[in-house]
Amino acid sequence: MNIIKTELLDVYILEPKVLGDSRGWFMESWSKKTMEEVGLNYEFVQDNHSFSAQKGTLRGLHYQKGDAAQAKLVRCAKGAVLDVAVDMREGSPTYKKWIAVELTKENGRQLLIPRGFLHGFLTLTDDVEFLYKADNYYDLNADRNIIWNEKELNINWGIDNPIVSDRDAKAPHLSDSDIYFKY
Repeated sequence: MNIIKTELLDVYILEPKVLGDSRGWFMESWSKKTMEEVGLNYEFVQDNHSFSAQKGTLRGLHYQKGDAAQAKLVRCAKGAVLDVAVDMREGSPTYKKWIAVELTKENGRQLLIPRGFLHGFLTLTDDVEFLYKADNYYDLNADRNIIWNEKELNINWGIDNPIVSDRDAKAPHLSDSDIYFKY
């Protein structure tokens, strides 16, 4: 597995090794042992799988508050997405900075995002299947979001009018949120 540091502290792109022959292919998408050998210690407890029918669907920016915060390992199993992570850990040298990584079925890339980050993605194709592992269980009472086009963050999604849920369309701005993570 190729592990690539990103511009954001503690966020990594993982490129699994794909083995293929005439029958198809195989890849190891996660190995706790391999990650621990390079100092990345995660204990994932939940897998999630989402489907987005239309190109231009934006999901985010989401986070779990407080003790319910989640680290995530995300990947696109069908189609393509622009995946965005925003460092919201006060005291971090990359606080309020973001990265965008294209994840596709073809490139097999995954993004490893620690706790204390906002997360969202934009579908770049129709019929997208998106998978992610989380190191903490989903908690409805801790589920929060920030408006996708937050001016203070200035994320370049490459789209002006994405398809968003009612909840995401009505999400608060950073100044109106209760987001707080310590680095």
